[in-house]
Amino acid sequence: MDVVSKLVDVTMDFEARIFGRKRRIRAVDRVSLEVRRGEIYGLVGESGGGKSTIGRISIRLYKPTKGRVFYGKLDITELPESKLRYLRREMQLIPQDPYGAINPIQTIGEALVEPLLIHYKLSKDEAVEQAHRALEEVGLHTSTEFFTRRPRELSGGQLQRAVIAKAMILKPKYIVTDEQTSNLDASIRTSIIKLLLDLCEKYEQSLLFITHDIALLILITNRIGVLYLAQLFEEGPTEKVVKNPLHPYTKALLSAIPLLSDELGLEKVYLKGEIGDPSNPPRGCGLHPRCPYAMDKCKIEEPPLIMVNEGRSVKCWLYYKP
Repeated sequence: MDVVSKLVDVTMDFEARIFGRKRRIRAVDRVSLEVRRGEIYGLVGESGGGKSTIGRISIRLYKPTKGRVFYGKLDITELPESKLRYLRREMQLIPQDPYGAINPIQTIGEALVEPLLIHYKLSKDEAVEQAHRALEEVGLHTSTEFFTRRPRELSGGQLQRAVIAKAMILKPKYIVTDEQTSNLDASIRTSIIKLLLDLCEKYEQSLLFITHDIALLILITNRIGVLYLAQLFEEGPTEKVVKNPLHPYTKALLSAIPLLSDELGLEKVYLKGEIGDPSNPPRGCGLHPRCPYAMDKCKIEEPPLIMVNEGRSVKCWLYYKP
């Protein structure tokens, strides 16, 4: 199957000033993954694990410290912004905060028209017509009314629909959605996710879906990557990861959903404490201070990413066979 986005051994470091001292924070640590054409890939883990950074690297909003980034077969790691600009219409981000996705001084119509004028050089009338159609497509049926409103004049659900319209109006091939529905009520969240999935299917788009909610990924994704403290701990087809989780961290995520784990007869795993400090990660396996299965080796030596059967991989000494 064709690959639309691929990260190869990607590392991303940021510098932060903590209590007056500069500290290096490793947001992504040697991660390799690919999103295939037409699939929905789910990236899950606790806040602070590096999920959002991976999403932004994959569309080259961030340039990685190390590693390579591919869009299709094109290596875009070192591409300057002048050349990336022509690819922006094919790669779009739907961010977590919809109020930060649209300029607050613009009307919704202006926000949708602008990318059409920049990327496709349409006439103003043509761009306005397409913007109205885009608003209708996302369920803002009285599009004339919404066209002249500003972001602050819309409800959270309405603004999410407008942000989806803005991302979709260029008909991108690859979309990154970052915790997009985390601040919405359950009923609104369901309708927004259904809208997004329907549009991706209609336009045969690939989607990197970032969330902390593994239960949601069970319903909508083809494959799952489990991220912890900047590293990919487990990856595989969604159904196989959920029904037979390998890594203790994946088991802990599923144990946090009692009805699901009981129904599937999964082993219950509970972690101690909170996620580690990315500016001072523990030696060895990053999970060992919290893991009930931690061995002496886990505290000293980092496990490799081990390939197992059925197209799955796991980063844990429990599965290492020398």
